[in-house]
Amino acid sequence: MDMGGGTTSRIRPEPQTVHSVGPDASGRDSIAAVDVFCGLGGLSFGLAAAGVDVVAGLDVDGSCRYPFEANVTGAKFIERDVCDVTAEELSALWPEGATRLLAGCAPCQPFSSYRKNVCPSSDDRWALLRELGRLVEETQPEFVTTENVPRIQGKAVFGDFVTMLDRLGYSVDYRICRCTDYGLAQDRRRLVLVASRISAAVVPEGARRDRPARTVKQAIGNLPSLEAGDTHEADPVHRSRGLSALNRQRMAASEPGGTWHDWPVDLRAPCHRRTSGAAFKNVYARMCWDKPSPTITTYFHNFGAGRFGHPEQNRTISLREAAILQGFPVDYRFTPDGEAAPLTTLGRHIGNAVPPPLGEAIGRSLLTNLREAGVHE
Repeated sequence: MDMGGGTTSRIRPEPQTVHSVGPDASGRDSIAAVDVFCGLGGLSFGLAAAGVDVVAGLDVDGSCRYPFEANVTGAKFIERDVCDVTAEELSALWPEGATRLLAGCAPCQPFSSYRKNVCPSSDDRWALLRELGRLVEETQPEFVTTENVPRIQGKAVFGDFVTMLDRLGYSVDYRICRCTDYGLAQDRRRLVLVASRISAAVVPEGARRDRPARTVKQAIGNLPSLEAGDTHEADPVHRSRGLSALNRQRMAASEPGGTWHDWPVDLRAPCHRRTSGAAFKNVYARMCWDKPSPTITTYFHNFGAGRFGHPEQNRTISLREAAILQGFPVDYRFTPDGEAAPLTTLGRHIGNAVPPPLGEAIGRSLLTNLREAGVHE
């Protein structure tokens, strides 16, 4: 099914009927979620904002514990490799009688367009989607959602995952979503899948899809100025990576939206002077104030890794600025009070995160799915 914007989708319209479940104490229909590969909580934070009860997050990286538990109220972080999680352990996390959601956004690096010359099958992380499929098959929750880079759609591992959901009686919908449609000031595209055993699943369209995209200036234009290599005294996450003397000169010679072609020849890297390097224009470059940012990757703090230069200050964007461009609120707590923000580790987690506004839209869609199914009547 064509959903517009060059996206693709698939719907199985007659899902299997499941047992009735009761409302929560407030009288509202409720969904209890477990988030595997939870990272620092982007998806869980968004689901919770929509009204989903996130009960737990699992991740192999213990450095995600503080931001997850500090921001996703009431959820516990479990440091665990998903490959070792059993169906019994997972089932015990959901409250008895709850309508269950299993959310699992496996690391996307094996399928990223930034790894064009690397075979995904050579990276063990490609199998993590199969582990999510195993847990779905063994527990059969009422709802499933996952998010990844668009290129995964053409891979066998994704096709196998969808086939498995069909076989189990899920209604399945997936599409490539533009994150600007969901309020991000970032030109990020992600493939989102939702599956339901209650009624027809629908990937939600963004509420801003018919409005102009938010810009970098609207998102981060009011943050305090910062020098390269410095950390703002009032916010340890507003921290920028230092620059070498040569890269300071390159940054000073860079124009918003421009390329290294704007530099004097003596500032260009040897690779740029070769024919093979001429096409790589979106590196060593600045963002534009009046456009969304490019996709925030795990290397956004590296001037040479993309268009990650601040539009006017001679530095790369800070950890806090990248987080805001990813849709995290400005007061999201990434580190305990008094602790420095680890540039590389936190940068990796921010780049890998599911944008919270996308998670919130998914949560609202699933709650609507539950209400419209009428299983509580």
